Amino acid sequence: MLTADLHAAAALLGNATDVTLLAHVNPDADALGSALALAGALHRTGTTVRVSFGPPAAVPHSLRSLDTLGLVVPASEVPEAPELLVALDVASEDRLGWLANRVATSGDVLVIDHHASNTRFGTHHVVDEHAEATTVLVLKLLDELAAPLDADIARCLYAGLVTDTSSFRRATPATHAMAMRLIEAGVDPDDLGRRLLDTHSFAWLPMLARVLARARLEPDAAGGRGLVYTSVTQGDMTGIRPEEVESVVDILRTTVEAEVTLVIKEAAPGEWNGSLRAKSAVDVRAVAVGLGGGGHRLAAGFSASGTAAEVTARVRDMLRNPVPLVTS
Repeated sequence: MLTADLHAAAALLGNATDVTLLAHVNPDADALGSALALAGALHRTGTTVRVSFGPPAAVPHSLRSLDTLGLVVPASEVPEAPELLVALDVASEDRLGWLANRVATSGDVLVIDHHASNTRFGTHHVVDEHAEATTVLVLKLLDELAAPLDADIARCLYAGLVTDTSSFRRATPATHAMAMRLIEAGVDPDDLGRRLLDTHSFAWLPMLARVLARARLEPDAAGGRGLVYTSVTQGDMTGIRPEEVESVVDILRTTVEAEVTLVIKEAAPGEWNGSLRAKSAVDVRAVAVGLGGGGHRLAAGFSASGTAAEVTARVRDMLRNPVPLVTS
């Protein structure tokens, strides 16, 4: 099935003269890297391309070095009726934010994604929940297109691969084979890894101190597997890049006594965006879906209203009988 989908997607792209590629709101390295890699390959064939997302209005600081060809445009410059729309790392059209209405006005919509919760909202799909990252699927598509793999494209693909596998902690032999191929194409893993994962402003340190100071551990939660959680208020985020706020969950999840990690971030007074992580035994996607969100078995997210205590309580209640992780 995936082979047929890749073939159909390659035929669609091969015949297109104008392609709009969209990442999800608050794009991460997998979403933006996927869009820029595919856009870069199409651009080199003479196809008119543009990459966008929204919100936010600008590329996250840690990802700016990926756009070497200047293909990212503001959401306001995306055509009202794109000839061909490609949504990358987007599980549902609402995840396109400001640009969700372009799905209905586009001639064709190609969805490339690795979320099990994908709603298949396009006219064409390359969706595989077993892929480690959406960039894995983009590389397969580039191979189907017989597109050359240069250093700029390889960096975009590697960015998604290294981040979505938690620096290759959730990797297979095929993952490492792909990484080797990308490094051979010109990726400097030390430089790119530092830009993506190890660069913070000084303001990040006191923010982290405040947020970690209010962290709490409940060893009996999540069916006795343990829950660690904290909240990030709007005041905490002043002067902090969004991707630096997102990094809090990766620090908190190192807590050895907790299987599940929860970080809620204040989007507006009484409105929160939650990030859930699990080590190996609990399907946090089931919790996120129950709260109107989605994601992966070990990493998921949701939005909720109420006080920080109320939102945390809802998650705690849903974890009383956690869904065991089932691998396939």
